Amino acid sequence: MTQVIVGENEGIDSALRRFKRQVSKEGIFSDIKRVRHFETPIEKRKRKAIARRRKRRFN
Repeated sequence: MTQVIVGENEGIDSALRRFKRQVSKEGIFSDIKRVRHFETPIEKRKRKAIARRRKRRFN
């Protein structure tokens, strides 16, 4: 679960930016989008292949 603690002199805008960054880093939105609709086996293979390529590129 993503949690952001707002500092004493920190504005809500910067805390919201930190929250959005953490959510995107953990991949929560992509999981929600993936689970929302049925995914055919071909779409699943494509998604996994793209993830493998992306992972290989950053390592």
